[in-house]
Amino acid sequence: MAAMEIEKRRGRNAALSIAAVVILLGLPLWWKTTETYRAWLPYSQISELDSLQLQLSVEVEVVFSRGTLSPEQQKKVPLSQTREQEHQVDAKNGLRYKYETKYRTATIMEEDALNQPTAQEADHSLHMLSESACGSVVVYVIPESSTLLPDDVKVYVGQWRTALLRATPLPPAGSLKEVLSALEPQVKQVIDTMSFSHQEIMGALSDRIRISQVSKESLVDSMRAIKSSPGYEITFSLLNPDPKSHNLHWDIEGAVHSYIQPLLNKLSPIANFSVDSQILYYAVLGVNPRFDSTVSAYTLNAASLSHVINPVEARLGSNAASSYPVLNFLLYVPDAHHSPLFIRDHRKKEVPSNAFHSPRWGGIMVYNVNDMYGPEVEFPVDITINMAKVMGVFLAQLRLLLGVQKAQPPPGFFLQSPGSAGLADWELDRLLWSRSVENVATATTTITSLAQLLDQISNIVINDNIAQQVSSAVTSLQAAMAELEAGNLAFALQYSREAILASERAFFDPSLLHLLYFPDDQKFAIYIPLFLPMCVPIVLSLLKIISEIRQKRADKLAKKD
Repeated sequence: MAAMEIEKRRGRNAALSIAAVVILLGLPLWWKTTETYRAWLPYSQISELDSLQLQLSVEVEVVFSRGTLSPEQQKKVPLSQTREQEHQVDAKNGLRYKYETKYRTATIMEEDALNQPTAQEADHSLHMLSESACGSVVVYVIPESSTLLPDDVKVYVGQWRTALLRATPLPPAGSLKEVLSALEPQVKQVIDTMSFSHQEIMGALSDRIRISQVSKESLVDSMRAIKSSPGYEITFSLLNPDPKSHNLHWDIEGAVHSYIQPLLNKLSPIANFSVDSQILYYAVLGVNPRFDSTVSAYTLNAASLSHVINPVEARLGSNAASSYPVLNFLLYVPDAHHSPLFIRDHRKKEVPSNAFHSPRWGGIMVYNVNDMYGPEVEFPVDITINMAKVMGVFLAQLRLLLGVQKAQPPPGFFLQSPGSAGLADWELDRLLWSRSVENVATATTTITSLAQLLDQISNIVINDNIAQQVSSAVTSLQAAMAELEAGNLAFALQYSREAILASERAFFDPSLLHLLYFPDDQKFAIYIPLFLPMCVPIVLSLLKIISEIRQKRADKLAKKD
């Protein structure tokens, strides 16, 4: 009887020991080893990104030349007087603009520059004196009697960041405050022309705000331009569908160097560009042109242009080797049997450039060569393409596709052509404003979406690399917004590019693939067959021990009674 009691006690102790090891050591160890590693993310800072108000600040300098102010007024103009004015506050979208205007008188060297015979020479001389900061605007106020500008021109906008403003009659005996108040509307028009426009900024914010809040014009412009990217590939292709008739020669290398490369050098702060070219033989359009007997030529209508790109695109090659967007520019020389070939718009009128562009894809130009040889010529004919004519069209299309919108100045404004540079400095600033805002909006949307995804799916591993990229993106976003508010456009663009790169690296990290993780119910379906056979004997032993303890207590109570 004693041996049996010892055996029961030994079995009871063994069951309790196994249960204690499983509960106190096994379960915590299993819980810890199967725990999902999730690095810390700044959720509070991410949630504040959408509510932060975006403020764009522009530094404006108004310089009075000799003869625009009376001697009394000129003495009152300080060298560093600053007036801050807030304009166009858009509370719904958290957007605010601020113009910080400084007034001063022209220096002796600036007066000499303004004495040049033409406004273009004066603009060049002023630029040689000092280069304005990126994103700033300098307005030189010249007397109304000045011969620097034609009579019908009130404002001359140069190639850089300066403008010449012919002052309307200012109150000669009035106070300086009255003079500045009378001049303010004219300066405001100059700023709206040379700096960012509200429509472009709203178009850049189209991914962050509701589409209904974006105007039709800004939405069309944003859809035409290719999305912001760290780099772009530009491909020029010569399509020769009839090599037996036409032996084409084009100096694409020299043309790119003369016409395209200056523009790309200007745009280097925005992205990296690579340019290549190719010649495709027997490449035909996907649409058969129609012969119009009234003009004795073949025509392509605007309705059929959308069907031209797909068949040609299959011959252009794949861009799988690069993750950067590709802009295609095609020069199509019609074969001898379908020449001349002209493009007509929706109003059935011939397009002067004989070209069209496709939003976010590229452009196509039709180049007729039938007038370069007579009817009795021997084929194939050697033809040298006029690259100046071709590149003029492609350069205009490239500006549109990269988001360089043509400014719509008020009456009396004259905008100087950028010349060989392809882009004026103030046009570059307009593009930098919109791209900086677009980068901030895109990176904010990406980081917010990623944070919501990781918060909803609790079993996704957040490794240290993802946490580092997210924190870097949030820090860069905050720095970009601060630089935009301070008016430092170059730094704002740099931080916004870093933010969008970090956010995309975190969002598209391969470790976040949902196929790598199982829902909780599937985990339990795997663990239950493993642990249930082991747990049943332990649970039954514990239940038996509890039953025996209760029985002993009942026997003791019965003996006492």
